[in-house]
Amino acid sequence: MEFAIVLGIVATALVFDYINGFHDAANSIATVVSTRVLSPGQAVVWAAFFNFVAAFGFGTAVAKTVGSGMIDINSVTLAVIFSGLVGAIVWDLITWYLGLPTSSSHALIGGYAGAAVARAGFGVIIPAGWTKTLVFIVVSPLIGLTAGLVLMVAIYWIFRHATPAHVDHWFRKLQLLSAALFSLNHGANDAQKTMGIIAGVLFTVPAYRAAVVDANGQMFIPFWIVLAAHAAIGLGTLSGGWRIIHTMGSRITKLQPVHGFAAETGAAAAVFLATVLGIPVSTTHAITGSIVGVGATRRLSAVRWGVAGQIVWAWVLTIPGAAIIGAGTGALLRAFGVN
Repeated sequence: MEFAIVLGIVATALVFDYINGFHDAANSIATVVSTRVLSPGQAVVWAAFFNFVAAFGFGTAVAKTVGSGMIDINSVTLAVIFSGLVGAIVWDLITWYLGLPTSSSHALIGGYAGAAVARAGFGVIIPAGWTKTLVFIVVSPLIGLTAGLVLMVAIYWIFRHATPAHVDHWFRKLQLLSAALFSLNHGANDAQKTMGIIAGVLFTVPAYRAAVVDANGQMFIPFWIVLAAHAAIGLGTLSGGWRIIHTMGSRITKLQPVHGFAAETGAAAAVFLATVLGIPVSTTHAITGSIVGVGATRRLSAVRWGVAGQIVWAWVLTIPGAAIIGAGTGALLRAFGVN
């Protein structure tokens, strides 16, 4: 019976990872589709491939932060983890339906924290893990915005004597590289959140704890979990969340290949920095900030600030919204005697 419960929660975590890829496919492909460098079908295959390839070389620092650096793992139960996953999945589906590019990462940590706090109180929160994450809610879109804007200005200066046709020709090729770079970093950061949750599930059950604890008694992430998480997010990206792709690719600002290259490269830099630091950052925040920065280099009115404002409100509500759903799910389970 215990094995079936563990297997079910691990499967639920991989379902979240799939929905993460589905929901966040826009992050990876919206710009390359809106500039018509790739067709939608080609773009999702391109992005999904690099989401999966990220399994081989980016480490597991983010996974360790999510697995044991934000919530006291000794106070976590299987019901808490399951409730947190439900909170994240429901929030992602709601925002996908509304076409809002919110953070699956913040939905996950919000749902997880809401379920844990509802069961054991605020003492389960590890402030150090949350400080970095909350700071990067503001920092990552600013890094993306600044990097996108600076890159775009530099490109304008370097190619100031080139014809528009010449610029378009080169950046149609270069945007394939920037899309791959962003998809690689998207997979590297986002898939690790699910790895951390799966490792947390195994750590919670004494019979399986040895699978995720090293000789020093510290949690580690086995490579089979790495592969499973990257496969799930890659398959989700392959499915594509087209409602959000429309918002990211054309509703914020109009993009050409040169703008797409600058936006993707700037956002990739922000996500890479967070991944190296072990911070579960929002790839959605990074790419949205970068798109706004690129659009602003033409003129401020080129950015649809009303749409950007709606997105920011969705960002603000993500952690508390998912936390409420996670806490409610946990309360429902406890009402049926599941703790």
